[in-house]
Amino acid sequence: MDSTAIRRAGADDVPAMVRIRAAVRENVLSDPARVPAEAYHGFIDHAGIWLWEEAGRVLGFTAADPADGTVWALFVDPEAEGRGIGRALLPRALDDLRAAGWERARLTTQPGSRAEGFYRLGGWKDAGTAPNGDLVLEKLL
Repeated sequence: MDSTAIRRAGADDVPAMVRIRAAVRENVLSDPARVPAEAYHGFIDHAGIWLWEEAGRVLGFTAADPADGTVWALFVDPEAEGRGIGRALLPRALDDLRAAGWERARLTTQPGSRAEGFYRLGGWKDAGTAPNGDLVLEKLL
C-alpha cells in the first residue's frame, strides 16, 4: 500500500468520516447523535485525525485522544475492509499518543467482534470491561 494516501483530516472531510462511521457493520452507534459532527471538528482542531484517501475518496480514519490516552476512532468503509487500511492507519494514532507522553494506549470494542480479533493480533491485551459491556483493551507504546 502507498502510505502517501494517509493524510491529516480537515473540516471538509467530516461528511466522509460521518458517512463511514454510519456505515460500519460492527461497533454500530446505537444513537448516532452521541458522535455529532462537532466531535470530529474538535479532534481536527486539537488532536488530529488521520485519513486514508484514494482517488479523492476517504476510505478510513483514525484518531487518538491525547487527553486520556485512548484511541477514539478507527473505522474503515465496509467496501474497503480487508485491504490493510486499518492496519496502516492505527500506528498514526498510536504515534500521536506516544508524542503526547502516554506509555500505553487504551480503547474499547465489542466483545467477539472482528475488531477485537484485529486488536488482539496487534498485541492489545485485556484491561477490563466498560460500563456498556464493551471490552477495554490496552497496548504498551
